[in-house]
Amino acid sequence: MAELKKRNLVETIRNVKAPFLGICLGMQLLFEVSEEDDTQCLNIIKGTVKKFISNNKYDEIIKVPQMGWNTVSEINDDLIFKNIPINSYFYFVNSYYAPITKEVVLGVTDYGEKFASAVKKDNFYGVQFHPEKSGKIGEKLLNNFVKL
Repeated sequence: MAELKKRNLVETIRNVKAPFLGICLGMQLLFEVSEEDDTQCLNIIKGTVKKFISNNKYDEIIKVPQMGWNTVSEINDDLIFKNIPINSYFYFVNSYYAPITKEVVLGVTDYGEKFASAVKKDNFYGVQFHPEKSGKIGEKLLNNFVKL
């Protein structure tokens, strides 16, 4: 956010009318606030981005950051997920996660707890995973996005 402010891009981004895709941190910045340094974000989507907590929940060790392949389930019907099956694997690298808010969530992922891994509000899309590192399925999502 400091860099966006320094470059006078905050209001420019908030006023974008074309389809906009935030990837990983780009998705997190769409929310009101992040627990990372208590950062005030773009405030496009209501909610607070929270930090994963390492634990042994469910007899598995939750390592932070989450690094690797994970599924996106509970995919809502939206053109960005056209022809992408529920429970498709995408590549994640993240220490923070977005809350599940019914009005904006497009996809959900479970990493010790469920979180929003894809969101949409108006023309703003966000994905927590890295489609550019997610092989053919990530390529499909990006191709869907550019056709919006």
